[in-house]
Amino acid sequence: MCARQLVTPFGLRSLAPNHPDYQGAFRGNLFLRDAAYHQGTVWSWLIGAFVEAHLRVYGDKAAARAYLFAYANHLNEHGLGTISEVFSGNPPHDPSGCLAQAWGVAEVLRAWQLCR
Repeated sequence: MCARQLVTPFGLRSLAPNHPDYQGAFRGNLFLRDAAYHQGTVWSWLIGAFVEAHLRVYGDKAAARAYLFAYANHLNEHGLGTISEVFSGNPPHDPSGCLAQAWGVAEVLRAWQLCR
């Protein structure tokens, strides 16, 4: 269920798109962004726990690693060499929030190491 409803190329949504309170865009003024934080915004750091859980359940390193591939392009597109804090829940999952988020970077690196 998590993989079907929450996983995006850049992490996990904080709320499923089929929920009535879902907000698929993380943009606008401070009030609008704060209201969207936990209503569908994608958090990059959550991918680490998801990849680890996927590995424990399925034991398939290649499949788990595939959840990390989108970050390779992101490293060269938004904040050069780093990972954004959050992304919009709806495609194309525009990056936003903190340009260089330490826990997002750390969790992607940790997940990558688990998949080696």
